[in-house]
Amino acid sequence: MSQNKNEVLYRVYIVLGLLVVFAGFIFYNAVKINVLEGDKWRKEGEKDHFRNHVVKASRGNIITEDGALLASSLPFFDIFFDLTRPSQGLWTNSNLDSLVDGLMPYVIDDFNMTNLAFRDSLIKARNAGKQYMLIKRDVSYADYEEIKQLPIFRRGQMAGGFIAEEKFKRESPYGMLALRTLGYVRNNRMVGLEGWFDKELKGSDGKKLKVYEAASKILVPVDDLNSIKPKSGNDIVTTLDVNIQDVVQKALLRGMEHHDAEDGTAIVMEVKTGKIRAMSNVGKTTKGWYENYNHAIGTKVEPGSTFKLASMMALLEDGYIDLDDSINLEQGLYTFYEEEMRDASFHQLDSTTIRKAFEISSNVGVAKLIQRYYGDTDEASKFIQHLKDFRLDQIVGIELNGEAKPYIKEAYNEDDSWSGISLPWMSIGYEVELTPLQMLTFYNAVANDGRMMKPYLVTQVQQFGEALKTFKPTVIKKEIARPETIQKVKELLEGVVKTGTAKKLKSNRYQFAGKTGTAQINYYKFDQRDNIKYRASFVGYFPAEDPIYSCIVVVTEPRKSGRYGSEVAGPIFRQIADKCFIQQKELYPKGNERKKVLTKNQLPQLDVGYRKDVDKILKNLKLIHTDSGVKNWAVLTADTDTIHIAPRYISRDLVPNVVGMGLRDALYILENLGLKVTFQGAGKVVQQSLKGGTKIRGQKINLKLR
Repeated sequence: MSQNKNEVLYRVYIVLGLLVVFAGFIFYNAVKINVLEGDKWRKEGEKDHFRNHVVKASRGNIITEDGALLASSLPFFDIFFDLTRPSQGLWTNSNLDSLVDGLMPYVIDDFNMTNLAFRDSLIKARNAGKQYMLIKRDVSYADYEEIKQLPIFRRGQMAGGFIAEEKFKRESPYGMLALRTLGYVRNNRMVGLEGWFDKELKGSDGKKLKVYEAASKILVPVDDLNSIKPKSGNDIVTTLDVNIQDVVQKALLRGMEHHDAEDGTAIVMEVKTGKIRAMSNVGKTTKGWYENYNHAIGTKVEPGSTFKLASMMALLEDGYIDLDDSINLEQGLYTFYEEEMRDASFHQLDSTTIRKAFEISSNVGVAKLIQRYYGDTDEASKFIQHLKDFRLDQIVGIELNGEAKPYIKEAYNEDDSWSGISLPWMSIGYEVELTPLQMLTFYNAVANDGRMMKPYLVTQVQQFGEALKTFKPTVIKKEIARPETIQKVKELLEGVVKTGTAKKLKSNRYQFAGKTGTAQINYYKFDQRDNIKYRASFVGYFPAEDPIYSCIVVVTEPRKSGRYGSEVAGPIFRQIADKCFIQQKELYPKGNERKKVLTKNQLPQLDVGYRKDVDKILKNLKLIHTDSGVKNWAVLTADTDTIHIAPRYISRDLVPNVVGMGLRDALYILENLGLKVTFQGAGKVVQQSLKGGTKIRGQKINLKLR
């Protein structure tokens, strides 16, 4: 046993000895190379040697459906001169002088020398055996075409020593237009369409041999039969419309400057398809206004009053209300579980219609309705389910990275900090969060008669003009609510513009519908403080009778000239709609469908009648009119192309003014007040014998009609 043990130990010692010798050999050579022969090998390392380098492919173009170029990879060139290539017969004073004269306009900033000095530097470098010289980096294609035709260079690389290395730079011909939507690829960071469609746009990189010249410390491409040419990327065709995008961006920027706001977003979507025609984001930076973040998809916020549309739809879906039902607005002040809620404007209204409450954007009115019908323990979940049925809890899935997920509380969920006041505050757009695009998608579905379309930005991927992929409109949900519900909320949105919070924005040329919104950013349950900040919004569609486009405008922290949606975001929406109406032929009524616009002289003026009769006549004649809440007797006045309905008050003790009334209405009122009536003529009352306001004592009154 001991003999075998000794034999094993001998073998181990032998192996260990060999390892020590081998380690010593490695250590000796390391010292030799780095210390004893270090200078020698460092000099060898500085000599020219070849390397394989990746050649980046040209990214595909981003274009619009009508062919406008939004982003493109433009070629640029680094120009080198192989001084060893020109023969002595080509290297003449005449050719050299002409070459230097032609190059100087391009290289004078780089070499900072006279023509003669530059010429001498070329001669000295050639005589010294230097092979490569960098002439100019980042030469444009036009300059490249000029330079390669110069004497000597025109003979090409082999005979003239002209070397041009092509590379590409991404350029946006329209500057900041849709900058964040188009996106960029920078330092391995990709955003916007550039990031989402990177696989299609980037193409396939190539490979090329380059020589590193130690003396000049430059890499120069050389001819190599084994080089692989890069393959250019494919093009993508976007839904963006350059004209609409320009309109939106300018209107938003003007609004931001006027109100000195922090940031703003505006989006225009095609109602029936979901195509995004414009998406603009403007923010304040230390260097001015810039599109540095896509708030349209990436920033979810409490929307405020624009969310009231969802609350009204839930109530209508369940059949709890009709638009002309009454609601007590408590003069704009109400308490929910010891938390006080106020209406944004002082109106002193008690009982009014639900329609009116929505049009004036009453927080109290909407919140009371939601609390009344869904406030019980078993009902709050029903309201939340309606919000989910409207897909307000889902992303829209647009082709851009970074879309924020909406936040809708679950009823009675402690993790969501559900409390007794959650339901009323959610009903008016607090304690919920959505992005502008998600809110617009909801309103767009209403404009589209309940059919919700997926917003999208790209229609095709193309290669040399041929379609490789085609993306068509996608229906997210065929019906988000009953047709009756959709029709009624459309009436509400039109009423907001006709007689509600947006009445100052209405146009005489066309009708649009929408909702104003004003949300306090740093609020605590409407605690009124001096430092409260606001977010103003307006979302709607146009034309109201046959919607083509939907649009949302959101402006954060306006510091001057207003803070409410009707003052800040609404005018921007109106500017966008006006410009689109001028530019887009499809917005005009078609042929015989075009409505006749009546002038002030052609409209009823100071006509008086019973309110229901007036409504019926105006509706049958399809005349544009506004309403100031008249219940019984109404007087009509005309302003440009719009009729205004104002109240005509009747007192029990005083003779009324019946001028403008028909004989039937005048007789009904006067005789019920105890007056004895005589009349002459036919038509409307043009004169009465007793002046309006005279104390009634059973007198006779004579009326003249014409």
